[in-house]
Amino acid sequence: GVAAWVGMSVCMQEGYVPFIPIGTQTAQANSSGKMVKITVVKTSAYTDQKPGTSGLRKRVTVFQRNQHYAENFIQSIISAVDPAQRQEGTLVVGGDGRFFMKDAIQLIVQIAAANGIGRLVIGQNGIMSTPAVSCVIRKIKAIGGIILTASHNPGGPSGDFGIKYNISNGGPAPEGITDKIFQISKSIQEYHICPELKVDLCAIGKQTFEVDTFKPFTVEIVDSVESYAEMLRDIFDFAALKELLSGPNHISVRLDAMHGVVGPYVKKIVCDELGSPANSAVNCVPSEDFGGHHPDPNLTYAADLVSTMKGGEYDFGAAFDGDGDRNMILGKHGFFVNPSDSVAVIGANITCIPYFQKTGVKGLARSMPTSGALDNVAKALKMQLYETPTGWKFFGNLMDAGKLSLCGEESFGTGSDHIREKDGLWAVLAWLSILASRKQSVEDVMKEHWQKFGRNFFTRYDYEEVDSDAANKMIADLQQTMFDKAFIGQTFSSGDKTYKVEKADNFEYTDPVDGSVSKGQKNGHAMKNELSERVMFRKAMWVCHCHRPFPVFQGLRIIFSDGSRIIFRLSGTGSAGATIRLYIDSFENDPQKIYQDPQVMLAPLVDIALRISQLQEKTGRNGPTVIT
Repeated sequence: GVAAWVGMSVCMQEGYVPFIPIGTQTAQANSSGKMVKITVVKTSAYTDQKPGTSGLRKRVTVFQRNQHYAENFIQSIISAVDPAQRQEGTLVVGGDGRFFMKDAIQLIVQIAAANGIGRLVIGQNGIMSTPAVSCVIRKIKAIGGIILTASHNPGGPSGDFGIKYNISNGGPAPEGITDKIFQISKSIQEYHICPELKVDLCAIGKQTFEVDTFKPFTVEIVDSVESYAEMLRDIFDFAALKELLSGPNHISVRLDAMHGVVGPYVKKIVCDELGSPANSAVNCVPSEDFGGHHPDPNLTYAADLVSTMKGGEYDFGAAFDGDGDRNMILGKHGFFVNPSDSVAVIGANITCIPYFQKTGVKGLARSMPTSGALDNVAKALKMQLYETPTGWKFFGNLMDAGKLSLCGEESFGTGSDHIREKDGLWAVLAWLSILASRKQSVEDVMKEHWQKFGRNFFTRYDYEEVDSDAANKMIADLQQTMFDKAFIGQTFSSGDKTYKVEKADNFEYTDPVDGSVSKGQKNGHAMKNELSERVMFRKAMWVCHCHRPFPVFQGLRIIFSDGSRIIFRLSGTGSAGATIRLYIDSFENDPQKIYQDPQVMLAPLVDIALRISQLQEKTGRNGPTVIT
């Protein structure tokens, strides 16, 4: 589990010089002049602190009302760090500004100090986007990072909160480490904390504290944006982007930060540096409740941006989620770029980005539910294409092995090997680089792409906060139907379309780097082959560790003879109930049909999916919460 930790010897080989605290700073930072005392607090373990797809996400009230809940989990994270790494190691800390973030950061400071962590690097006011945390971890060769976010989930006192752990490569902790954290959390009996230690998150600079039994403990508050901006300058042609956004023939853009963490990044990079007018960026002040909105960049929750773009005043629009790793791209008049198409377009135009001219393109990848649009590009350009389980950590493994340059997920996540997280602002600058190079509109770029590569019509239906028992039963019954031998070869008709089942399975993935096998997905986590068959098939193939559903079998695929796919998953990113996701993907290269409305083109497959699964009857839901 701890093999992913980069040791101090490795850091020294790569030129990392650890920060040596200066003794004279101690009296200033610790104004009392006294030693900061460590307190050992007795606690009781919780059984539900299993990190999901991206960390531990719960309602804020769970963290607030359950005694020692946050402290237990933070201690469990730090306990998973080899004690030999702690004293000379640095952890990066930042969050998306949501309610309870600052309280959690103070707890992290106090618990890190009491457990011998040598140094914390924290974004000013606690603010740091998920991509920026990944960037800083890699830049300073930190041993890891703690991100306070529930991503695109709602915030505020009645919203969600999350604590996510990233490792030394800057990416989400792999299963070996998250499982270790979970095991510790289930048996924890005490945590160590320095309750008197308080840090000023506003003042940029170093604060040093004398901690009982350890070397001085340093907290460094840094500019949240600068390291990340410096990285983007090395990736993109900022002169060309500045010409596009503020030159004589500039385009007009509208960027909506949705009151999330990206606001300061957009203001500094796109407005101040690239010259886009100040009013081209909206909702840029991070808010504890995201302005009362759901910070999820899709057609439903970013409806204000969609409406504004339909007015025709702006040539390019984009929205970002709470922690800055997701993005939605729109063209003039609200032309929507599906995320599956977005990564394919970037792949087809990848040489427009200087970074890839320097590094070359090592490979392309998409998550299994993402449409096959990227596959078409990979085939045409003779590039290796990887299809992975959902979860960015699978991409990170390929990147670390030098096998992957560009990847994307249908869930509005796009990124490359510049960091080990998806990156919303990077994706926007990638699109702007393509527009600058091709001197075309978003719509024209997209339509030319479909003419050249064909089009994968794609839609996703999200049924949020479904009763867990009902969702579990629906999936279990669906598996029984799918895995009946008589299912293969069956035909299903709807409207004027007929489809023949060629394959029905639960997605499996063998990692080409380490050979590990993911046999289905358990709450967004790949289920490794070490799990015994006994556990896998126990009790109608369901295993529950806590109050939320943990289906052993997830990522159910029905593949038809024409290549069309129906996929069902239970998502692991919500904080309550279950989210059922239905994906439909169908390829079309008839020039007369490629511009049709996806909802019209895919209606027969949606109808067939609902009939096979009996989703509406078994969940009581007449329609999805969100359609993408």
